[in-house]
Amino acid sequence: MTPAQWVVRPVDEAAAAALQQGGAPALLARAMAARGAEVRDLQEPDLQDLLPFSALKGVDVAASLLAEALADRKKIVIIADYDADGATACAVGLRALRAMGAVVDYLVPNRLTMGYGLTPEVVQLARVKQPDLLVTVDNGIASVAGVEAANALGIPVIVTDHHLPGDVLPPAAAIVNPNQPGCAFPSKALAGVGVMFYVMLALRAELRQRGAWQHRPEPPLGPLLDLVALGTVADVVRLDRNNRLLVRAGLRRLRSGRALAGVAALYRVAGRDPARATSADLGFVLGPRLNAAGRMEDMTHGIECLACDDPDAALRYAQKLDAFNRERREVEGVMQEAALARLDALEAGQRYTLALYDPEWHPGVIGILASRIKDRFHRPVITFAPGTATDEIRGSGRSIAGFHLRDALDQVTKRHPDLILRFGGHAAAAGLTLRATDLARFEAAFEAVAREWLTAGDLALQVEYDGEALPADLTLSTAEALRAQVWGQGFPEPLFSGRFTVIQQRVVGERHLKLKLQQQDRAFDAILFGHAEALPERIEALFQLSVNEWNGNRQLQLELRHWGV
Repeated sequence: MTPAQWVVRPVDEAAAAALQQGGAPALLARAMAARGAEVRDLQEPDLQDLLPFSALKGVDVAASLLAEALADRKKIVIIADYDADGATACAVGLRALRAMGAVVDYLVPNRLTMGYGLTPEVVQLARVKQPDLLVTVDNGIASVAGVEAANALGIPVIVTDHHLPGDVLPPAAAIVNPNQPGCAFPSKALAGVGVMFYVMLALRAELRQRGAWQHRPEPPLGPLLDLVALGTVADVVRLDRNNRLLVRAGLRRLRSGRALAGVAALYRVAGRDPARATSADLGFVLGPRLNAAGRMEDMTHGIECLACDDPDAALRYAQKLDAFNRERREVEGVMQEAALARLDALEAGQRYTLALYDPEWHPGVIGILASRIKDRFHRPVITFAPGTATDEIRGSGRSIAGFHLRDALDQVTKRHPDLILRFGGHAAAAGLTLRATDLARFEAAFEAVAREWLTAGDLALQVEYDGEALPADLTLSTAEALRAQVWGQGFPEPLFSGRFTVIQQRVVGERHLKLKLQQQDRAFDAILFGHAEALPERIEALFQLSVNEWNGNRQLQLELRHWGV
């Protein structure tokens, strides 16, 4: 494990004071000020504050095409992606379009046999459904050949996506993507589900202009916000203010008992209460169960769960997703153990990147494996499994701050045009396909780019925290206030420091330490997950405030994340 250096996150003291005057507890005020939040961010979300859909390039054309398809009773087929963002985006499209009177169906490629995006092969599969219009969600911006194939069949395509485009855009009838050239939409961090939600807002407005709601009520889109929140958090996009507004609005619906049947069912199988919903639930409890369907079998199970209104049917789908997730965790554990054993022999500390392949690895789990290894060694990591073609391998990568993974793969391609067959992604995550015989060449080329773009200091893990927490600040009400906020990528959950005396400790669940810590004259319950060895008597720790609920009782608990002496 790469040792971490603890660094205090800088804070604007005036902003922190203003937030505290606005009603935030001292710890929350400091944490939010350090992340650039304002007093208005403490207020209940008002969707009037969302960025307008009109700022999205291409959304007017997309709305017009969809409105014409509805008027002419044309069949729309959504082409989904196989992760949580794609599944929620597809469910948003299905629900909204059906509510507006559309004839709509969907198709989601199988991750294990078809790969990613609107490929010519996927177009042929979609053709069986006899579509008049294809709409991609969370994919399509790189699907030049797929859109060309659809056009050749006389099927227009609307691309809705948020991934970074390549040098050539697909010849689609409309493209809605905040990251496409010329798009002035201020939030480049919008997830795929957010893009689709905005397209549905634009469509409803277009239909309003056409007089569609004169004789029947406008369909509400607010009930879709728990799906938007789930997909946004699960896709680990940056939680800028617009995304936080969307997530907070979704959490408000969950907490008020208005969850959609599928989301409520996912909470039920996870043993969680949506009335106490947090952004962490979406990212670490619901998201993995939804993603597991695409990783282990077929995301159809996840989409059906989110799109159905029958609680009993939703529960059956959710139970299937829960079973997929348990299987995924077992497979991942075996793969991670094998990978780490190999890394110990490789002495990863001498390398700037890690590229690993095993013919026994499950292609649906290599992204999670890459993330785990990246967290352990703080280096860009790409893990490979067998591809769909016998002579190909498919990789999934995760990166560290300061190393844009998709751009790095693009640089490798520019230097070695024949090396990478396909690639795409973001700064932090990307996927690619190679010929199996080219792995060693790729490993060397990828390492060369990293050594040019990174320094040895970049490989030193830094953990930012939000200053020292005094005993008087450590209260259940402060933990509740922290828990109510939206935390995630780009707006991380606060960590605080403190020095403690360990007065009690015992192992629970075979892998975790249950602790009683003392600071001055107060004692605090605490837990350290994934660590079963005894701690010394005195420690300095970085921790989060949490609420421990047991037998109807709620009390403050400190969750230790890092510790030293």
